Amino acid sequence: MQVDFPKFGKVGKLFFDNVIYPKLGARRDEVIVGPGYGCDNAVVKLNDKQVLILTSDPLSIIPALGFEDSAWLTVHLLASDLATSGVPPMYAVLDFNLPPQITKEEFEIYWDAFHRECEKLGIAIVGGHTGKFFGIDYTIVGGGTFIAVSDIDKYVSSNMAKPGDRIVITKGAGIATTGILARVFPETIEKNFGSDFLKKAQNYFWKFSVVDDALTAVKIGVRDDGVSAMHDATECGVLGGIYEMAVASGCGVNVFKNKIPVSEITRKICELFEIDPYISLSEGTLIIAVKESKVSELIKTLSQAGIEAVEVGYFAEPSYGMWIENEDGTKEALTYPEADPYWNAYINAINKGWR
Repeated sequence: MQVDFPKFGKVGKLFFDNVIYPKLGARRDEVIVGPGYGCDNAVVKLNDKQVLILTSDPLSIIPALGFEDSAWLTVHLLASDLATSGVPPMYAVLDFNLPPQITKEEFEIYWDAFHRECEKLGIAIVGGHTGKFFGIDYTIVGGGTFIAVSDIDKYVSSNMAKPGDRIVITKGAGIATTGILARVFPETIEKNFGSDFLKKAQNYFWKFSVVDDALTAVKIGVRDDGVSAMHDATECGVLGGIYEMAVASGCGVNVFKNKIPVSEITRKICELFEIDPYISLSEGTLIIAVKESKVSELIKTLSQAGIEAVEVGYFAEPSYGMWIENEDGTKEALTYPEADPYWNAYINAINKGWR
């Protein structure tokens, strides 16, 4: 079987199933949740009462964002994955493989901002490795692991959705696509839509985290008492994230596409860059599986915390299949996008000389 290795972005399910999943080192009985398609976190049983929860992600420095905002983004992307367990991150281990051209002063700015954000979130940095190496360039400059400890019955995982659970999402589609493109191509966006529009679009950057979303959601209860599972929409967007969650949980799914919010700002930027907002970068959007009886309480709880949320579908038995239901009642199969359109749009914009 021919398994494609993507030019950009994370690998797809076919590559994961055929190359990565068959070779995972030693098998250990205490691993409750190991590497899995659509799973944000690993879960390891420590004893009869506690589990260890871990997640890993790249560390990044994006020159167009600057060192401070790059640090904020890196911390929150890692923390967001961990927080989808319903448990706040506690510890961090960080491996920085830095490009030769970074200066001491620049790294100090980055590290100071990284420290401050971890301090705000209650995360202790407990280990790692830092160095400068040939062959390294921006934007990926290493990898990090965030860790937490939880009671064995208090966490959730993205593979725990059940048939009948309702799907609630926060904020809307294309959140990260909007915020990043507004930061990277400000002159183009200002020229097309004006300075007030640009400022609003750039502020989407501060919506990229789902830490507050997830930790607020679980206040209504977890598992049979409320939230069954959570997953943050990253590459391939809201529809890709729902698909991943359904696959991880072994469920069918029905998504009401017209109920997924797309802001006017996101719509205009996506039209300019020729991007489908439903399947493009959406860090900041939390996908929540919740018991039907708790939907209203969940949306109210999130709203009281200043977080917009809306019900957009439901999980079903696996025999139901995976479907997108359009506003006119017609249905089309929900499949995983071949690639996130953001990457090609970004490259095309660079080639056009957009700034």
